[in-house]
Amino acid sequence: MPSMVQAYNFLASWQLFPEKSNYENGVVPKSGIYRLEATDSAKTLRIFHNRVLPDNTSLAAEYQVLADGERNKPQDPALGDTVEVYIPDGLNLDIRFYRSEQIHLQVHHEILPNGYLQLTQKGTREDGSTYTNQEIYHKQLSVLPYSASVSGAVIRPTKEGIIKHKALTAMEEQTNMQLEQIRKQIELLALQAQEIQKRKDLSMLIYDAKLSFKPQIGQTYYLYERKDGTHLLSLVAPKEWGVNGPFKQFLAAVQLLADHTWKEL
Repeated sequence: MPSMVQAYNFLASWQLFPEKSNYENGVVPKSGIYRLEATDSAKTLRIFHNRVLPDNTSLAAEYQVLADGERNKPQDPALGDTVEVYIPDGLNLDIRFYRSEQIHLQVHHEILPNGYLQLTQKGTREDGSTYTNQEIYHKQLSVLPYSASVSGAVIRPTKEGIIKHKALTAMEEQTNMQLEQIRKQIELLALQAQEIQKRKDLSMLIYDAKLSFKPQIGQTYYLYERKDGTHLLSLVAPKEWGVNGPFKQFLAAVQLLADHTWKEL
């Protein structure tokens, strides 16, 4: 028998982490709000699910389910023939929609160790194939539609709370975008640093090699390892040496850059 007391951890307004979500059916929304409320009836849950897709299309769903552990008729027949709410503990909550005595959609709610809400939707497409969509949410404290403590007064969403919520959403989108830009810049700088270090190592090897001429910027040369372990920089390509060249192995074709570092071609 489910207990609405056990559902307490889920009763909140949750904001979607698009980057932590994964869809097998459809596209991951760019933002979303998922809210669970307890109605005046001690056994009824009200669910709001609002999503904004990448093309700015907005999708919204709202329905109520009776959380008494029994299979009941849903408010909207399009959801299925019957619906069942199962709450085994304070960290898991299942909503199962049945059609022709078979589960055609299961929405599993799980409170993760970090306090996030993981929403897993397992459904069936029109062609009979199955899919799993997984969304990760974090709790929005500014617009809680329920008491923040067992003994507290009921808190209703206020104009100020909605304004703060919108500002927080915009702030999070902007900071996430800026952090992503910085991450990409760091990755680019790391690649550039690796390339510079590679050119430096190659340059140190070449400047330690035997040179019988003055290298020219932009000219292609050939680096060899000699039989005694030293290195040789030459204008002669490997195929021009013939069968028995005066070296142990060919290492690389290289080019002198304007900053006097060498790059491998």
